[in-house]
Formats: sequence, structure tokens, C-alpha cells
Amino acid sequence: MTTSPFTSFLESRGRTLRRARTTILQVNVGKRCDLACHHCHVEAGPKRREALGEELAGRVLEVLARCPALDTLDLTGGAPELNPHFRALARGARALGRRVIDRCNLTILFRRGQEDTAEFLAREGVDVVASLPCYTAGNVDAQRGKHVYERSIEALRLLNGLGYGAPGSGLGLDLVYNPLGASLPPAQAELEADYRRELGRLGIRFDHLLTITNMPIKRFARDLRRRGATEAYQALLVNHFNPATVDGLMCRNTLSVAWDGTLYDCDFNQALELPLAGTPRSLFELDDPAELEGLPVATESHCFGCTAGAGSSCSGALAGIGAA
Repeated sequence: MTTSPFTSFLESRGRTLRRARTTILQVNVGKRCDLACHHCHVEAGPKRREALGEELAGRVLEVLARCPALDTLDLTGGAPELNPHFRALARGARALGRRVIDRCNLTILFRRGQEDTAEFLAREGVDVVASLPCYTAGNVDAQRGKHVYERSIEALRLLNGLGYGAPGSGLGLDLVYNPLGASLPPAQAELEADYRRELGRLGIRFDHLLTITNMPIKRFARDLRRRGATEAYQALLVNHFNPATVDGLMCRNTLSVAWDGTLYDCDFNQALELPLAGTPRSLFELDDPAELEGLPVATESHCFGCTAGAGSSCSGALAGIGAA
């Protein structure tokens, strides 16, 4: 088996990347979405039809019930709320005492048939991680579509009205930033202060800002090729490698589950169909994620995106430094 450039890079520095204890089950419930954002690494959109079915939804809850080390169910998509089993998954996992995260694009809360989704999330105590790649309308709409910023702000006000982002409410609301182009995110703490100042003027409150680097895969990779920027962006990621990020990479404690049950080390590997280095390969075959501990993580060149600057993961920056 050929060693990937990222693994070779780590080994040349005396490092390895292996799975640790799995505590997060991240499930992509489908690729259908009301938006088709330029940076979307799963290439979600209104015409996609891949979707998690009833059998897999049941298996997810079965695995959660059997494996207490899995303390978080992270639901993503597409727009996860569009899957008919989304609510059963969220409700079932909360009944088991697990933290549930809904990776929400905000605009979905106003789609026909989703009028009561925000109330459902608040009632079940589901944390919301919401996409808002900038605090200005121009940048958001350029990346995500016309009028998305306006609808996103309206959705945030709706969530705030239900208690999200309020101290002591138990309803977490985090916002996600990613750069508009081929650059690293600014320092997370400083950018969070900017978000608080600008969104505060609109009466919006939130808990944390999470900065995520654009991965050079799928739609963003095609955009890089069109602009002749692929090599420059990859060099940027490699040249800003930060060893302090490696131990905290999400591929170490997160197990990514595709809409058909296939297992991956992370959501980016799932997008590239880069399977686990070991077995089993499906959630239907997995008795306990603990059996994956110690396996090498499957890597490729895009992994430099998670270790550049302050690092990048589904929970934001990994190191307490700013990106150069």
C-alpha cells in the first residue's frame, strides 16, 4: 500500500496518526440541501437524493445505547433536518442522555415543512452548530447564494427567541466561519470578538465561533483548479503545518458514518470515499467503536488543511495560535 504524502510528512517528523477512543458518532444523514454552497465538500444540493434510511437510523441508536463511551451524536448533511428520520435520531439520542448536535444551515428553518423545527430542537435540547461564514451580507451571499445572509440573521433571531445562546439555557448555539477564498482562517478568538461586536448590533447572541479551513476537495478544489491556484493553496497548507494540532484532530475521536452506513475517519474522507484503514467498514458490522482504537488513520493530501495554522476540525481551531 502506498503511503500518503501526509503520513510520510508526519513520519519524517517522528509522528504517527492513529485513532484514539471514539467519543463522537458523526452521521451524514443525506446530501439533500436547500442550498448549494461554493465551499461544500459533500457537494450537497436540492437535487441530491442520497438519504439515511430507517434501518440505519435504528442501528445508530442501537450502537449509542450499547456504547456509553459515545457521548455525542453529531448530525450533518446536506441539511440534516430534511431527512425523515432526523427527529427520531435526535429524540432517541437525547433519551439516551447523549449530546446531540444539529449542523444547521439556518435557512432550512424557513423551508416549507420545517416551520416547527426550531421549536423541536429547543424542546429536545439539541445543540445547534450553524453556518455563517461571515458577519457581512456581501461575503455570505457570495459564498452561499442571494439573500442567505438576511434569512440566516432571521433564523438566528428565531433561535435566540427560543433560548439559544442565552446563559444557563442549556441550548448551545455555535457559529461556523470558513474563509471566502484560498486563505487560512484568522485567529479564532479575535474573529469571534468581531462576530460578537457586529452581530451584537443586530441583537444576535451566540456561544462560540468555530473557524474551519476550506479543504482542497470537491467544489472548492474545482474552484482552485479554475483559478490555477491549486498548487499555491496546497503549499500554503503544508508550509503552515502546526505539530500542536495533530493530537487534537477530529479523526482521532470521531467516527464518521455515511448515509449508507459506511464508516470513515472523518467527514472529509467520507466525501472522498477514503475508507477506514482497518475493518469493519460498515456500522452494521461494528459491535463497539472501541475496537477501532489504535488503528492508523487513512490520510491524503487534504489532511494538511486540518493541521495548518491554528488547525481545523468540526469543533473549530485546534491550537491557541493565530493563522499566519
